Amino acid sequence: MTQVTDKRATAPGAAPSWSSPAPLRPSPDFGPLDTLRGWMVTVFLTAIAAVTRFTNLDYPTDAHTPVFDEKHYAPQGWQMLTGGWVEDNPGYGLVVHPPVGKQLIAVGEWIFGYNGWGWRFAAALAGTALVLLVIRIVRRMARSTLIGAIAGILLIADGVTFVSSRIGMLDIFMALFITAAFGCLIVDRDEVRARIARADAEGRIDASPWGPRLGVRWWRFGAGVMLGLACGTKWSGIYFIVAFGLLSVCFDLTARRAYAVRRPWAGTALRDVGPALYALVLIPLGLYLASYWAWFSSEDGVYRYAVGNQVGRGGPWSWLPDAVRSLWFYSGETLRFHDGLTNSAGNHHPWESKPWTWPMGLRPMLYYYADNGVTGCGQTQCVKAVMLIGTPAIWWIAFPMLGWALWRTISHRDWRYAAVLVGYGAALLPWFFTLDRQMYYFYAVALAPFLAMGVALVLGDILGPARSSPIRRSSLGTFLPAAPNERHSLGLLAVCIYLGLVIANFVWLWPILTAMAITPGNWHNHLWLPSWR
Repeated sequence: MTQVTDKRATAPGAAPSWSSPAPLRPSPDFGPLDTLRGWMVTVFLTAIAAVTRFTNLDYPTDAHTPVFDEKHYAPQGWQMLTGGWVEDNPGYGLVVHPPVGKQLIAVGEWIFGYNGWGWRFAAALAGTALVLLVIRIVRRMARSTLIGAIAGILLIADGVTFVSSRIGMLDIFMALFITAAFGCLIVDRDEVRARIARADAEGRIDASPWGPRLGVRWWRFGAGVMLGLACGTKWSGIYFIVAFGLLSVCFDLTARRAYAVRRPWAGTALRDVGPALYALVLIPLGLYLASYWAWFSSEDGVYRYAVGNQVGRGGPWSWLPDAVRSLWFYSGETLRFHDGLTNSAGNHHPWESKPWTWPMGLRPMLYYYADNGVTGCGQTQCVKAVMLIGTPAIWWIAFPMLGWALWRTISHRDWRYAAVLVGYGAALLPWFFTLDRQMYYFYAVALAPFLAMGVALVLGDILGPARSSPIRRSSLGTFLPAAPNERHSLGLLAVCIYLGLVIANFVWLWPILTAMAITPGNWHNHLWLPSWR
């Protein structure tokens, strides 16, 4: 856009004054508008995700019993269902994770019974809902139903979320809740800007140097609820409380600055930080405590009456209710259990991995393997296995995606990439502070939604705008139709080729994601890297 001269402000003989063409306020863009088409695409892709997640959900099992760590959570869910929603994990004498994920497993067992469908139903439902959420979140961030659909396709074809959706463990619930919290904050960002824009249009921006009050923010409240459920599933949800709390406050600060609030920093500190602490700290804490409702009401829960037994009744915290103090002691014993699972203490597992291997999935996790009495591959000896492995066509470009996202965040101040980096970082970086601890690739399930979001945004940049060239005049003086946008056409070709590669890669991995009977040679052909063996 060229600069324009304001002649009214120019005296004769004086140098012309130039006015900036840049808008004083952001454009009123608060979300995509193709509602019907957006939901049609979302429902269609979610249905595909459901088919992949629910087909043969009860296979494989270990002689009709759970496989891998299902052996912990499926019995605990059943014990909850049949014993007043309290479990004691008799194999270990201590319950090492909060109850929400196991309660969800118990719901599936209530519907289908104690079988593969029962202890995996909730996980499959969560994995399907996760695809829906990622589609809607990326669609809103990119203002494009197409880019949202691309994100959904990536997540459907991701081996990590696929396998996690078909096994009765907790990590898929964690991924669902933190992604839902992230989505709530993205909607909250749009609503906050819409409210500030309305205040600006009504001339209320300068009514206070701190900017307008933003009122009740139900979407941010919803994010707090989701974070509470995440913490009620696994304690690692705390990392996302910190990260998403900072993200929400940064969203508020940039909104106030964008609308020229006179004192945006003070306005954010006075009017946004307090409500953010309430919504994203106190609400999750309340939900976490509420998730122990059955334990609080029980008479025989683990350490339910620690006060007076393992803990004295006096002391500086004696003013707290005994039940809360008992839960604190219980949590301390759980933390002690986790702290003891270290390599230096002699705890090693053949499939453990460290967080620097997670972005590219360099050390996957073998959940199930059988080669004795297996038939159906056309040879005398057959193999069937379930391996938690990220689709290489997606996971192996994690570092280029992160590099592009970081560059866009710094050079273009692209809030979309910044938000994805916050979510991705919260799922990965905290684990680097406890490297001596036993860790496994299934901790990286929380990375998958943000990886899909980031790759989809990069593909959107490759796709480019779909604008056509202007109408051209031929050499004979006649008008020719608008030429197609060559940049967009090439980008569309590249994106289609890449998505085809992702789907083909997922289909190739299908036998070792679903325990199909294959030959030993075929099994080894699927193990591309030495670290996969």
